[in-house]
Amino acid sequence: MIRTRSRSPRAVPRCGPIATGTLVGPGFASSVGVSPHRCSWLPRSAGSRRGASSRLEAVAGLHSRFECIHPFLDGNGRTGRLILNLLLVRLVYPPAIIYKRQRTDYLRALRRADGGDPGSLGELLARAILDNLYKFVVPAVAGPARLVPLAALATSQISADALRVAAFRGRLQASRGADGQWRSSRNWVHDYIGARWQRESQ
Repeated sequence: MIRTRSRSPRAVPRCGPIATGTLVGPGFASSVGVSPHRCSWLPRSAGSRRGASSRLEAVAGLHSRFECIHPFLDGNGRTGRLILNLLLVRLVYPPAIIYKRQRTDYLRALRRADGGDPGSLGELLARAILDNLYKFVVPAVAGPARLVPLAALATSQISADALRVAAFRGRLQASRGADGQWRSSRNWVHDYIGARWQRESQ
């Protein structure tokens, strides 16, 4: 039970189930004593030989169980996602950013994980990790001339889809790998954007 010295009427211990939208957490009696045991999961999973997909499913299952416990009156989702990213970083993954536009898919995947199928939530996390990797990590470590996936070169000025169309039409200098993925460099994208502005201004 979470107790507080604050005299605010909202600052009361949670003793019963809390409903958030369509998700209903269990009562305190059914969740007490559960969360301390989660701390032992990290060293076991970090030392395991599971593949990346199995690890992400395990992390997704853990995240789902925390959200089911629902220990606080408010902020359970934010706290759960902070713990989720702590686990991911300690397992040498980039953090997963779940955006507001993904809320419906996220809650649907959480419900499936509650039913014993964490696969959808694991896939959503994997996509969020890749998106974060391409948007923030790869551009930070790649030099301006290094070939990287187009998703890593998208900016507020031009989307990854627009870059793919330009590469397909031959307007953006890029190479297509055996995996079917287009790759280009920041220098080439800079040249393409400059040439496009010149065409539009004429």
